Amino acid sequence: MTDQAAPAPAWHDILRQALKDNDVRLVAYVPDNVLRPLIEGIHADPYFTAFTCAREEEAVGIVTGANMAGMRGVVMMQTSGFATLPNVLASLPVAFQVPVVMVVSERGTMGEFNPGQAIVCRTMRPILDSMGIEHHTMTRLDEAAFMADRTIRQAFATRWPACLIISPLLSGGRK
Repeated sequence: MTDQAAPAPAWHDILRQALKDNDVRLVAYVPDNVLRPLIEGIHADPYFTAFTCAREEEAVGIVTGANMAGMRGVVMMQTSGFATLPNVLASLPVAFQVPVVMVVSERGTMGEFNPGQAIVCRTMRPILDSMGIEHHTMTRLDEAAFMADRTIRQAFATRWPACLIISPLLSGGRK
């Protein structure tokens, strides 16, 4: 018998569990290397229905429609994909008060080599603020479960979009 504690769950396991705890079953995403462990875990879990979308706007439209039909969903993407969303967010989930939850892997910080990523990263939070979309940046494993659960819970309670931003401090960034 050993006294060793079980290793702490990874950020992606915590987020996947928060989605399940909040009855979020539909996952529409644009592939991303940082989100890969989360996406793979979701595909491996029969609780979820998950599929790839060609564009982030498509994912938002699908999740909005699913929510209107009674199914909770989440949209997953990286920071650069967020740049395509202001129009669709303003004209669909914000205009009609649909709780679209977004999970965005953050690029554009901490040694980013791509100037386009850095520009989108600097504009993402002001765009979310301008639309009144609640957003939280997950940076620490010890806060991840609380932050994910409460952000998702608030989105559905208020019927308003919300965004969880996965910081490279939590995910380890692009590998």
